Amino acid sequence: MTAQEPAFSYTPVGRTAHRVTPPGFSPLFVRTLLDTGEAAFAAASRAVLEWRMHRAMGVRMDTDAERAAPGVRVTVSLGVGRWRVGGSCRVVWTAEEERRAGWAYGTLPGHPECGEEAFLVEYAEDGRVWLTVWAYSRPAVWWTRAAGPAVPVFQRLYAHRCGQVLRRLAREGDAP
Repeated sequence: MTAQEPAFSYTPVGRTAHRVTPPGFSPLFVRTLLDTGEAAFAAASRAVLEWRMHRAMGVRMDTDAERAAPGVRVTVSLGVGRWRVGGSCRVVWTAEEERRAGWAYGTLPGHPECGEEAFLVEYAEDGRVWLTVWAYSRPAVWWTRAAGPAVPVFQRLYAHRCGQVLRRLAREGDAP
């Protein structure tokens, strides 16, 4: 983080790497089977690390970086027209390992939620390839507080949609 970069809108930062939910946050855990084999793992990993999973879902990912890397700032927005909602985030951690690849971002001030969300592709010993979406969050603005229980439902649907889209991308391989 440079002197010009704002601090994250929450603490502690980085707990998604250990699948720990800090006190005062609501957890989210969704795991989706994508496919089997090394080729599926490689394709899914690239799609997650290069923002393609999100963009294929129709999520706007405004960033200058071609890939997720610690410190990269990204503005995420969902919806259409005047119903588009967005917020700034910064990548907290990345993983590019033999059997795991992914990243997490944390919210910055002004985001409608505060917390962290991780997208991790794992290549299991049995050959199956999984996407895990792990997050912890709490409302940061009046309208997400007012939405109450609808927000976690939307977050869960979003995480399931990530898995559906990444399954398709993993099966397509290197196709854009």
